[in-house]
Amino acid sequence: MQRAYQHFVDILSGHPSHGELEMALAGAAGALGLPMFAYLLLPEQRSAASLISNYPGTWTKHYLAHRYDRVDPVIGTASRTEEPFEWGPDLRADQRSADCVRFFAEAAQFGIRFGFTVPVHDKQRRLAAVTFATDERRVVFRHSIKAYRSGLHLMALFFHRQACSALDPERRVDGIKLSPRQFECLEWAARGKSAWDTSRIIGISRRTVLFHLETAKAKLDVRSMQHAIAKFLAEKSKG
Repeated sequence: MQRAYQHFVDILSGHPSHGELEMALAGAAGALGLPMFAYLLLPEQRSAASLISNYPGTWTKHYLAHRYDRVDPVIGTASRTEEPFEWGPDLRADQRSADCVRFFAEAAQFGIRFGFTVPVHDKQRRLAAVTFATDERRVVFRHSIKAYRSGLHLMALFFHRQACSALDPERRVDGIKLSPRQFECLEWAARGKSAWDTSRIIGISRRTVLFHLETAKAKLDVRSMQHAIAKFLAEKSKG
C-alpha cells in the first residue's frame, strides 16, 4: 500500500497531464486489487461533466453521450452524502429500484459490477465522484475495500485536487488569472525551489523563470515573492 501510494503522489505532485492523471490512479488502484476507476467532475450548474477514467471506452462514450450523470444512482447518492459508499447488486437497499437495476445491469455488461465511490464536495461548490470498480466476485471486492478503505479515500481527495487544476485551463490566484507558466513557476517557488531549480525542473532558462515570477507578482499586485507565495498557498487551500 505504501509503495503504491507514494508512486501515485510522485506522479501527481507536478503538473500532470490528462494521461498522467489516468495512469497514476489506474496504477495505484490496480495495485490494491481494483483495476478500474472513474473520476467524474460536475460543475455547480451541472453543465457538461468532465471525466477521467480507464473504464471501457464504449461504456464511457455511451455514458457521456446519454448524459447518464443525470440518472446515475451512484452520482445521486454522491450528491447527498460526503461519506464513501459501496454499490453493486444487493449492496445497498436504496439502489434496488427498477431504474437502478437496469443501470447496474448495463454497467455490468462492460465489466463494472461492484464499486466504491468517494464523493467530494469542495469549497468551489463542485461535486466530484471518484469510483474504484471491479468485475470480481463480491467477496473479493469487499476484502479489497475493507483492507484499503482509508487509503482509497485519501487518494480520491488528493486526485480531485490535482485533477481540478489539470482540467481547468485557467489558473487563478486570488481571483486573478495567471498563465500556465506563471502559475507553474509560482507553485515551484511555493515549494521552496529557487529560480535556478525551477528552470532545471521545467526545462526553461532561469531568466525566463524570473520573468514569469515578476509578471505573476505584478498581476497579483504584490511587491514581494513571499506575499505572492502566501496568496498562492491561500488559493490552494481552498481546494
